[in-house]
Amino acid sequence: MPAQPREEMISVGGIKVHTLIGGRGDPLLALHGAGGSSGWRRWHAALAERYTVYAPSHPGFDLSDSADWMADVRDLACFYLWFLDEIGIPRTHVVGHSMGGWTAAEMAAMCPRAIDRLVLVSAVGLKPDQGEIFDIFYSPLEQVRELAFHDPAGTPEYAELYGQSPTPEQRDIALRNREMAARLTWKPYIFNPRWPQYLPRASMPTLIVWGRQDRIVPAICGEQYQRLLPNARLRVLEECGHLPPLERPGEFVDLVAGFLGG
Repeated sequence: MPAQPREEMISVGGIKVHTLIGGRGDPLLALHGAGGSSGWRRWHAALAERYTVYAPSHPGFDLSDSADWMADVRDLACFYLWFLDEIGIPRTHVVGHSMGGWTAAEMAAMCPRAIDRLVLVSAVGLKPDQGEIFDIFYSPLEQVRELAFHDPAGTPEYAELYGQSPTPEQRDIALRNREMAARLTWKPYIFNPRWPQYLPRASMPTLIVWGRQDRIVPAICGEQYQRLLPNARLRVLEECGHLPPLERPGEFVDLVAGFLGG
């Protein structure tokens, strides 16, 4: 088993980004969603047995420095391409969840040569053909968390993550994360209207993973991503909500490891 990850503050353009790094092998960049980082979880540790996993907190999230100049997810994607330059990685696998998936896809369309294989998990960024993306900024944080899981009791790390009332410091971080996520995604709400025009440039092998019971982002968005990406496959997990890496970590890791190794 790999050792516990180390923590680094990686400076990119004067912004220090709190980053967990662990494992061995080829690099893998893991990008979190709008709620912020949940730390080093089982799925990170499992993938770190085969890859060197870099799990940063976005600027403005968690313990990373603020970046009030950022206006949208494209800015965040440009920032992470610069991040890869700073750590000396010319090409990497990327796994992105929700807003992190949108960011990863933007990176892949901007600079395809920087991304080896791409994994999009419950990714926002596209306006659903049917239904709508749940308004995570209007609703209380507790309601958003409740809707994110299909079966909290069956989620292995749920109690560890959410079994106790958050401390004042944790509440402050959650509010900070929400504020930054809103800055990046509010108008238009969590999608890029120009996305269908240039997303096909991301021609690298892509795995799209979705939970059938996702109540935050409709599963039809996964089908839309599959149609727009020229080399993509879609896997929908049954009895699973918006957070497949947490709710179904074993199945998720098997899918991702099989895809990256293939």
